[in-house]
Amino acid sequence: MFEQIKEDIKSVYSRDPAARSNTEIFFNYPGLHAIWMQRVSHKLWLANWKWLARFISTIARWITGVEIHPGATIGRRFFIDHGMGVVIGETAEIGDDVTVYHGVTLGGTSWNGGKRHPTLKDGVVVGAGAKILGPIIINKNARVGSNSVVVKEVPEGATVVGIPGRLVTKAEPEKHDKRSKIAEKYGFDAYAVSPDNPDPVASAIGRMVDHISIMDEKITSLCTEVCKMGGDVCDKALPIIDLDDDFKEAEQNAAKQREAGIAGFDPSI
Repeated sequence: MFEQIKEDIKSVYSRDPAARSNTEIFFNYPGLHAIWMQRVSHKLWLANWKWLARFISTIARWITGVEIHPGATIGRRFFIDHGMGVVIGETAEIGDDVTVYHGVTLGGTSWNGGKRHPTLKDGVVVGAGAKILGPIIINKNARVGSNSVVVKEVPEGATVVGIPGRLVTKAEPEKHDKRSKIAEKYGFDAYAVSPDNPDPVASAIGRMVDHISIMDEKITSLCTEVCKMGGDVCDKALPIIDLDDDFKEAEQNAAKQREAGIAGFDPSI
């Protein structure tokens, strides 16, 4: 059990940039506390000490704000970030390296016995406030967007958003890699132009990045042919876009405004 605790703590670093030390994680992550207490209650549940198992899960709920039924099956390196409001039902099954955020419900849709809660395969990520209902399967490395309501099976590697949950169209891997490189070059956040982002503004930026990429290729080909014919119009390099300098200048201007006590924007600065 102690080895699992060490493994859980180690896995937090790759999923929470706010984590700074093992001691901090051990004492200040209620999501982990809920998981550790559930492991104890789950063993008691399997040993048919069901009342005691439910009592421990109730204590865990009071302490952490996370309700995990002792009958639920949980894999290795499961991480509940923030924790508050998470509910995991009795027949839920969770694989390895799954991440769940606050307000998530893995619930049932029937009062009948048997399997009635979701199964989350390895590597699944469930956003804050999402509800996954019924004996459905969320396959490996799938992602469920925040506040989504999912009632149907999700394919491997897919992203689901909305109410009810719908699959987001995924771009070709080559196109995605190309966008990421161009976005990095021009200073965009690669995640903002990812193929599984449902934001229409991000999608529009992604199409613009694709357009710029095609134009760059055409201009490069044109310049190559002109140079072969003896022209020198393409000898000049394109200017470098240094966003860091722009940000530093903006920060300096803001500091000048604060020092001068100026309210609002002064165009002379």
